[in-house]
Amino acid sequence: MSLPRQLTAAEQNVLGAANTYSFSLWGTINQTQRNSNVFVSPLSASFALGMTMNGAAGQTYDEMRSALQFGTAPLASIDSGYKSLIALLTGLDASTKMQIANSIFYRKDFPFNQSFLNDAATWFDAEVKAQDFNDTQGTLSAVNGWANTKTNGRIPTVLQQVDPQDVMYLMNAIYFKGAWRDKFDPASTRDAPFHPASGPDQSAKLMFREGTMSYAETNTYQAVDLAYGDSAFTMTVLLPKAGSDVEQVAASLTPASWQALTSSFRAREIALTFPKITLSWKRPLIDDMKALGMQSAFISGVADFTRMSPAGKRLYISLLQQNTFVAIDEEGTEAAAVTIVGIRATSAPVITEMKVDHPYVFVIRERLSGTILFMGKITRMPA
Repeated sequence: MSLPRQLTAAEQNVLGAANTYSFSLWGTINQTQRNSNVFVSPLSASFALGMTMNGAAGQTYDEMRSALQFGTAPLASIDSGYKSLIALLTGLDASTKMQIANSIFYRKDFPFNQSFLNDAATWFDAEVKAQDFNDTQGTLSAVNGWANTKTNGRIPTVLQQVDPQDVMYLMNAIYFKGAWRDKFDPASTRDAPFHPASGPDQSAKLMFREGTMSYAETNTYQAVDLAYGDSAFTMTVLLPKAGSDVEQVAASLTPASWQALTSSFRAREIALTFPKITLSWKRPLIDDMKALGMQSAFISGVADFTRMSPAGKRLYISLLQQNTFVAIDEEGTEAAAVTIVGIRATSAPVITEMKVDHPYVFVIRERLSGTILFMGKITRMPA
């Protein structure tokens, strides 16, 4: 199976940037989650932050574009690439469910630029909704309800509470459900031990299938590529060899090593044993993005979101979080991710009004010595 058409330059740029970003984000997460399960969708984070980037300006914009691995690409090209990528991925394989959704919930009484909201709808197919953020329970229900719907119930909750200073939530959801092109026979599934990175063995349900598969190996791991549906989508499994471990293999993944692996798959007869799993995962991503050079956007008083709102100097990203879900069984795989970006407004300075439109007194003085030079009273405007 091949792509239905050649990718445009904009699509190639966004796809290349998204994949490079995937390995960058993967690296920062794995450095801090050693011997822990990880299931992340860098693509979901890229969509959510790409949509947010349309509202950024100055250093904030430059850092976001760089962290998302777009180099110096113009925003128009980035946006059109995102839009095309959504259409490409969601329409590629009719036998596999691949859904991408974006949304913006914004405080209805806050002055957001209509051009920013229009761009989100145009380039990211985002649902843009004005929300009464003073009704915190209603906003919470709307945000979590959207996540629940767009992930077919797999991620029902992404937000625990609405902060009174929050003014916008930008969200991306990705939902994937694919049946193996060659299924595992449930009759071959056995209860057997799984040997974790640390601690005693665990009981697991291990599936088994024997047949021709795409296979590759290096000095440190074996790899198999399992196809879904019409084979547009696959799952690549990397198994460390003796003398290596999962942390070494995870750390070795880069755009170059990945390209080398995916181009080396060859058909081979394989006896594959593979565990059934169901995993829910959640992670705040602010520290990860800071590690990738995106700093200003998270700092109150420094972030510049003036392309999002005329009050953009008061806005900053207070929340960046991803929730994911994956279930792998004999039939196939179901996976979902929701990334949420929360925009918060710093409190506006309290302005006390003094309107000198009636009689007043004034004094002219030398401030340092305290000497009063003149004193006056105005009861009416002089002729």
